[in-house]
Amino acid sequence: MSEVSVVVYFADDPTRTYQLVQWLPVLEVLHQQHPVALVLRDPASAEVVRSRTTLPLHLVPSLTELTELYDALGHRVVLYVNNSPLNFQSLLDARVLHAHVNHGESDKQSMASNNAKAYDRVFVAGQAAVDRHAAALMEFDTSRLVRIGRPQLDLRTAALLDDSDRRTVLYAPTWEGDAAYNDYTSVPGMGGQVVDAVLSLPGVRLVYKPHPKLVTSRRPDVRTAHLDLLARIADAQERDPGAGHLAILAGDILAVMPSCDAMVTDVSSVGLDWLYLRNEKPLLITDPHRDGDRLRLEVPVSRCADVVDPDTVAGLADLLAARLEVDEHQLARLAMRHHYFDDLQVGESTTRFVEAVGELVALRDRLAGVTPSDGAMLA
Repeated sequence: MSEVSVVVYFADDPTRTYQLVQWLPVLEVLHQQHPVALVLRDPASAEVVRSRTTLPLHLVPSLTELTELYDALGHRVVLYVNNSPLNFQSLLDARVLHAHVNHGESDKQSMASNNAKAYDRVFVAGQAAVDRHAAALMEFDTSRLVRIGRPQLDLRTAALLDDSDRRTVLYAPTWEGDAAYNDYTSVPGMGGQVVDAVLSLPGVRLVYKPHPKLVTSRRPDVRTAHLDLLARIADAQERDPGAGHLAILAGDILAVMPSCDAMVTDVSSVGLDWLYLRNEKPLLITDPHRDGDRLRLEVPVSRCADVVDPDTVAGLADLLAARLEVDEHQLARLAMRHHYFDDLQVGESTTRFVEAVGELVALRDRLAGVTPSDGAMLA
């Protein structure tokens, strides 16, 4: 078995593979300096991921198989892209260091949970994430947090949108989350009004790109609302074939953003990705809960964006038309980008990530009493 320095562990089903897939190109860069192996627990997920990468992949459905594989690999670090309950079976291995890298940067409550205490390090984007953990968790050592930016945003993927003479507004709602406290989706309550508002604007193309989990939602109101949005968009496109309105249900949203002129989204990583990549373009955030004070406190990016709630969504068409002409929040977003991502420019996050992982590999060897010459022999 070839030498491995870093394991990337993923235990969930195919509906969550987007969490790992977005990391694969970054992990391939890491692999050039610190050999990487993917370890998956679900056969269907392994099939999905195997078609997306050349990284070595091991499928170990049982705990016994996982333990035997870890004994054989000789790795130093394990990375985790989510907080699956099955992560704790991997965390049983006390001979290596464990780092949580997550699959995005957002202000959702789930982004700062007690799960963070299980890992030796938690990789985060910047100061906003540090503040989020400090505010949400009791007895948490913030020195475990490692600021790396957002390496996935360094990638340049093939565009998913054709060019258009129209200005393009992206509606990118999130899913309903695993629990009520983490439900930020605007689709069942406001989605129809958002879509109708954009469709009503002359010379504008609507692109609907929902969260991957929203497309497979089992909640009846979310599923019904999503299908209704698809029907509205299809009807609008049939009435005006030249408009180019469309729904994109698969693929990377980062490949959609470069072709868009404004975005309406919910509290999620998508808004912060826009802040990083398209800071010069208007951003609008929904507030389905009608709690503006809490939103401004817990979601700093909302302070430099227009907020739309069920009471104000009726005016969204006029607001969008105004923002497409004059973006009043652009300067404020420049400062907010620094709060979330430090001063990192596109390309620098990947470098910081690779260096941070390398430091963990070296630290693990020092803690294990492995001398540099021993490490060279292992390599």
